[in-house]
Amino acid sequence: MKLIQRIIAPLIFLLSCVCVVEQAAASLVNDLQDGQHVLLMRHADAPGFGDPAGYVISQCSTQRNLGDYGRKQAKTIGVWLSNQGIVRAEVFSSPWCRCIDTATLLNKGPVKIAPSLGSFFDDMSLEKSQTKALEAFIKNELAKQSKVPLILVTHHVNIRAYTGKVVGVGDMVLVRVNKNGEYISHTLYPSPKV
Repeated sequence: MKLIQRIIAPLIFLLSCVCVVEQAAASLVNDLQDGQHVLLMRHADAPGFGDPAGYVISQCSTQRNLGDYGRKQAKTIGVWLSNQGIVRAEVFSSPWCRCIDTATLLNKGPVKIAPSLGSFFDDMSLEKSQTKALEAFIKNELAKQSKVPLILVTHHVNIRAYTGKVVGVGDMVLVRVNKNGEYISHTLYPSPKV
């Protein structure tokens, strides 16, 4: 009898762990299909700080871009999202190349550019107006959605201004919003290990 208990107890524990993981995955995908949540993501690792002087938004070669690790990180996040049940999404990106590249490497569908996701790091006086534009964008996009997850790839300053949360590169924030696209609450999903 003790031998059977020693075999069954670990099996029950293992099954309960699997159920918890499946519930977490189901919860993320279900939340993103309810019309009240969006997934904000900070771009993957781009070595350096800020952008070089004189950078041009339309010219990636003038900006701080993803490195090898950042490209691997973005692909890993895409696989992690698939494992959560998110195989296709409406994906929007900041106009900055490191965000566009991150969004593309997620492999969740065509990437569209949204100016309201653009960084205001160089001019912090734009924080309030940019955040209001983000709220309006989220409101409009969620009104159009038909249970397709909405993923927004942006910058740390945008996420901090919108949620109050400071996030690392590749971190994701599931945000619950009201009918006006305004922040209500959030759940942090750290970037999976590469």
